[in-house]
Amino acid sequence: MPYTPIAQQRSTFHVVGLPLLAAVLLTALAAGCSARPRQVFAAEAVPTAPDYAQDHYWAALPWIEDAADLTPDGLEDRQAEAAVDVFFLHPTIYTGKRGDKLWNGPVDDPKLTQRVQESTIQYQASLFNGVGRVFAPYYRQAHLSAYFTADTASAKRAFEVAYNDVRAAFRYYLAQHNNGRPIIIAAHSQGTTHAVRLLKEFFDGQPLRQQLVVAYIVGIPVPTDAFVDLQPCRDSTDVGCYAAWRTFRKGYQPKVNPASGIVVTNPLLWTTADTYAPATLNAGGVVRPFEDVLPTLVDAQVTGSILWASKPKFSGSWLMRTENYHAGDFNLFYVNVRKNATLRSEMFQRVKSATDPER
Repeated sequence: MPYTPIAQQRSTFHVVGLPLLAAVLLTALAAGCSARPRQVFAAEAVPTAPDYAQDHYWAALPWIEDAADLTPDGLEDRQAEAAVDVFFLHPTIYTGKRGDKLWNGPVDDPKLTQRVQESTIQYQASLFNGVGRVFAPYYRQAHLSAYFTADTASAKRAFEVAYNDVRAAFRYYLAQHNNGRPIIIAAHSQGTTHAVRLLKEFFDGQPLRQQLVVAYIVGIPVPTDAFVDLQPCRDSTDVGCYAAWRTFRKGYQPKVNPASGIVVTNPLLWTTADTYAPATLNAGGVVRPFEDVLPTLVDAQVTGSILWASKPKFSGSWLMRTENYHAGDFNLFYVNVRKNATLRSEMFQRVKSATDPER
């Protein structure tokens, strides 16, 4: 699947470098304030590739202490007893700094890896520690501006570097850690850009699909024809399928927004229908502080190629002016996604047991 920055991605904010409240407040500023690469992509300038045999190149592993182990109040980390694995791909955190010339973020930069931990791993990957062992690689993520630049050749090469890392990490995970266990693929924003390609290469029409519980590929438009065999989830218990959505404030339409041809799942109903889901169905979102779970945080309704949600109400939410809720694609529905991943995993095990006489 070739990487070409597409028009509908330009309406999406790809950075989750801060907890949700701060991130949504800075949405409009991020693209303009980031230090963009001023030179064309140069292979000799690419940061050193990670060695996934070394634990420190992983943002999350079940046997090390990391931010994916954290839980808001009332929820438990159950990785030690989990029968399922979660392979999580984080969004764009790398926006560069003044003087940078790199198209890809260095995985050995402690400040960058700390930002990854304190943002996406804590606020997104942790969502899945109630259902599976969480594996999340650091990878040489493409710079934010790769989605917006007119230098599409450099952007394509930067995305290729990033995906090569994702592929290497997944292959290492399969060879060393999977042992035939069921797999959930979860990703946000740039992570989803790579997850779509990963699903197509390793799962779509491939034997490994038999181990796929579900894929949550969120924050990037996923075309209805992205896969040959993989299909959107039909309901809350469907397995071997994928769910996708991009969240905006109710009533808002992005300037560049295709009317059709994009998969949108309602994470309160788990269908692609345009049925309205009231906030009473929202079991809880997680914003800031991380410890608090906020029930009935937002409602949800599929509208064309996006998901509408009401403005969330929490301490400080009166400051929110953005209508793009990209930073909260997972967080606004934190508990619902967490519970759904558990439900699908249980269903997967039942189906497996029913079809496998040796189980």
